[in-house]
Amino acid sequence: MNPPIRGSLTPLVTPFRDGDIDFVAFDALVERQVAGGSHGVTIAGTTGEPASLSLDEREALFERAVAGMAGRGAVLAGTGTNELPGTLRLTRAAAHAGATAALVVVPYFVNPDQGGLEDWYLRIADASEIPVILYDIPGRSGVAISLETTVALAAHDNIVGVKLARPDLVHASQVIAACGPDFGVYSGVEALCYPLLALGGSGHVSATGNLFPHELARMADAAFAGDLASARTIHFELLEVNEAIFFSTNPIPIKAMLALAGITTAEVRPPLRPASSDLVARLEPILARRGVAPVALTSSSNRGQ
Repeated sequence: MNPPIRGSLTPLVTPFRDGDIDFVAFDALVERQVAGGSHGVTIAGTTGEPASLSLDEREALFERAVAGMAGRGAVLAGTGTNELPGTLRLTRAAAHAGATAALVVVPYFVNPDQGGLEDWYLRIADASEIPVILYDIPGRSGVAISLETTVALAAHDNIVGVKLARPDLVHASQVIAACGPDFGVYSGVEALCYPLLALGGSGHVSATGNLFPHELARMADAAFAGDLASARTIHFELLEVNEAIFFSTNPIPIKAMLALAGITTAEVRPPLRPASSDLVARLEPILARRGVAPVALTSSSNRGQ
């Protein structure tokens, strides 16, 4: 097994304008990550609203991301759905687009047992032309991947890591200890990115990176260099923003903050709604304390409010 993908792998928002994907804005977001020093991007992860995207749209995003990164960082393609044919189709498309790895979420709504999960991932890994990273997010999928199942899956040559979107450092420690240094373990909880790095994790997939890519990349680089003090300082500097990500359902707050920063619109797809005026009022002073002067949101920057 090759060494794991490492670093800050920002889960990009999917920018919309009048209901459609704004591909020009998406390309700019990818370039902003490169300029900010991110080690890669994650496409159609939870922050990218994958459940509201068609399979064709997800495939188009994979292609644009790979083209935009142009070899300057990793591209993790969120290929998971709640049914096998669609997941296999997206995983094939990600491979053909040139993605670095497929990030495959636990099937949502289905509520499989651990045996079903193991079989699911083995079938995907056997068929995939690119490495597979497990995506453990019980708050969205309703089922967690157990330690025993993770260890069993880590033995497969084509399953190279797990994104842990669960606030459980004990479990993370057990996974790192049991699976060894060649198996990537990534934080999917913004406030736990630094603690997981300190435990020996491989990096993070943090929505905060959409707004502060440079800081998230520097935190990972500092930790990898053994400078935990510098990494910890960045962790505390971003703590308030990390908390704000969850003032409402992700990605509503991060899209609102991006719009307030003048980066992209706050538009989300139904059944989500853009940030309310009350939420925007909570976010503005947080951005100001981080040195971002909030701009006034217009109907085009926060469409649907």
